[in-house]
Amino acid sequence: QVQLVESGGGLVQAGGSLRLSCAASGSIFSINPMGWYRQAPGKQRELVAAIRSGGNTNYADSVKGRFTISRDNAKNTVYLQMNSLKPEDTAVYYCSISILGYNYWGQGTQVTVSS
Repeated sequence: QVQLVESGGGLVQAGGSLRLSCAASGSIFSINPMGWYRQAPGKQRELVAAIRSGGNTNYADSVKGRFTISRDNAKNTVYLQMNSLKPEDTAVYYCSISILGYNYWGQGTQVTVSS
């Protein structure tokens, strides 16, 4: 059974930084793509950043240059470093891992950016 536990969310002023962490347990392999999604009130969940085997990454246009996704395979942990945060980044952030075409999700962590 795969479990994902996010941490690191909170309240920050615009321009500030936060680092999210997601620890995965279970049958996890470094080849499994992992990603961060977010969902703001009244909006659909959207991909923020993803990282694949070999370290290839991709980002939503809205966060390029501000957010960085990274992964520690030895710890089965993925991180999202968020800099220059904006009020529109406010959302619940979810970690996800894809295994054999199935996406597992964490419980989410709230990020609130005040203006």
